[in-house]
Amino acid sequence: MQHKERELTEPVRLSNPDGTLNPEAIGFARNPIITGNLAKNYMRKKRWNHWCVYAEDVLFSVTVSHLDYAASCFVYVFHYETQRFFEKTVTVPMGRNVRMGDEVLGNVSFTHPDMNIQMIHIKGETHLLVTVPDFDGELLHADLHIGHPEGEESLNVVVPWNRHQYQFTAKHHLLPAEGFITIDDRRSLLAREESFAVLDFGRGIWPRKAVWNWAMASQRYGRRRIGLNFGGQWTDGTGMTENAVFVDGKMHKISEDVLFDYDPDDYMKTWRIRTKFTNSVDLTFTPFFERITATDAKLVKSDVHQLFGYFRGRIRLEEAGVNLHLVKLIGCSEEHRATW
Repeated sequence: MQHKERELTEPVRLSNPDGTLNPEAIGFARNPIITGNLAKNYMRKKRWNHWCVYAEDVLFSVTVSHLDYAASCFVYVFHYETQRFFEKTVTVPMGRNVRMGDEVLGNVSFTHPDMNIQMIHIKGETHLLVTVPDFDGELLHADLHIGHPEGEESLNVVVPWNRHQYQFTAKHHLLPAEGFITIDDRRSLLAREESFAVLDFGRGIWPRKAVWNWAMASQRYGRRRIGLNFGGQWTDGTGMTENAVFVDGKMHKISEDVLFDYDPDDYMKTWRIRTKFTNSVDLTFTPFFERITATDAKLVKSDVHQLFGYFRGRIRLEEAGVNLHLVKLIGCSEEHRATW
């Protein structure tokens, strides 16, 4: 069995002035009390703020990422019923036009003629504004208000590879969202009771080559609000995981590695996701759509297979009193390979 990770309860900074990992930051917190400051490490710093919003009929995602030598920002929309999908990416050298801070709930902006993204945190909510003039030949405009309910918990984890390479990841689930997404003259309205956002915040110093799995969901399931967050490969052997289950705003940490079993020759086949040593997590994931993105530039290579589908199976966390039987919970699972 793996050991239980240290739980952090006091504010702490991620890195030292010389750019090395602050050992006091290693652990996890239930609130965003870790400051993701990065120093030194010229051209090696990685920063991103990724939002995924599950609405009744559409999935909407926005990412601002800064890799030191370039910024890559993208927006995509997926309609469940028609399976219409479109994605727009804008890359700028040296990260010009990007503003992002060290705080999980800080403000982020990307201003460019082809894409404008504003993430503004004020009075307990994030105001997400996105405009893309040419989104598959049409104008996209989204105006969303995402709540951060007081008293509800999040997952905030510092993962150490060594003193010089480390990652702070914050995964905030079950955030109520409301507003609208328009594409040309078609408008999708998001109701607060049925629409949930997930924030993936990252700040770190990564190895040149990396591979990871990430599976997640954030939905109303019957009378409960259920969030799943499982990561694989990138945390193996570090003593930390990003694995957790969220139930009605309570985060239940899983200190055990999660294994992803899937066919890399056919990602649309059913996946199995389970804990390494126990039967705490035993799920299948059945995809119904595959998003593929590939980048092959001089400094950056990226290969992403993200699947949209349904989770089925059981989650048993005896100490926490959690026993979930999932039949059809919509969510995502992915494999990402990067040379960056």
